[in-house]
Amino acid sequence: MTDQIPDLQIDGAIATITLRRPAQANRLSADDLDRLGALIADVNARDDVLVLLLRGTGKYFCSGFDIGSIGSGEESSFAEIVDALEDARAVTIAVLHGGVYGGATDLALACDFRIGAHGVDMFMPAARLGLHYYQSGLERYVTRLGLDNAKRLFLTAQKIDATAMKAIGYLTHLVAPEALEAEVTNLSGTCASMAPIPLIGMKRHLNRIARGTLDASALQADIERAYRSDDLREGQAAWAEKRAPRFVGK
Repeated sequence: MTDQIPDLQIDGAIATITLRRPAQANRLSADDLDRLGALIADVNARDDVLVLLLRGTGKYFCSGFDIGSIGSGEESSFAEIVDALEDARAVTIAVLHGGVYGGATDLALACDFRIGAHGVDMFMPAARLGLHYYQSGLERYVTRLGLDNAKRLFLTAQKIDATAMKAIGYLTHLVAPEALEAEVTNLSGTCASMAPIPLIGMKRHLNRIARGTLDASALQADIERAYRSDDLREGQAAWAEKRAPRFVGK
């Protein structure tokens, strides 16, 4: 497979961004960062997309940012792209079929869900490289994994396997390799079937609560919008009639 920049495919309510540098373990270059930013913006602009999958090709999920570019100023761009992924409108799912290394650990951590297969592993070698990690990445590790686990991964550069990744909360789902695609299909389909207004709103506010940046007025506005929505009436009717609801996002 020829190495190339990431691409985007959309199938109904589910979009997929695929990293396509398998010969380099899907290492991210400056061009890849620009492309990822544009693709995330494309997905954000589409109200019909409710789920965004992030995948890699080849043996590994991703080996992070190009080590050779560290010190060139591009690290700030990497942090911005990871933050943009965390703030993406759609529910995000990292599909971890292979190793997750360096900055890619934060890229996946920025997603709402991380589905991993037995056999994957991860490590964060920043201290071993002489690199001090950026603020939002440190905060993500602490808020999502806890202080002790963040210290273990950052301060020792220890590689951990899939079982440990699940135990510390890095993986939200852990399955056999042959069950990975079925789990991805099930989770993405489940999320895509939800009412868009509360799905998107609650994702945003949960992340803000975790960061300590909740805007109470924005939360209340979203609560009231959902309460007034046609989708709430549809959800109530579907529940009473014991059928699947047909949500339209209004």
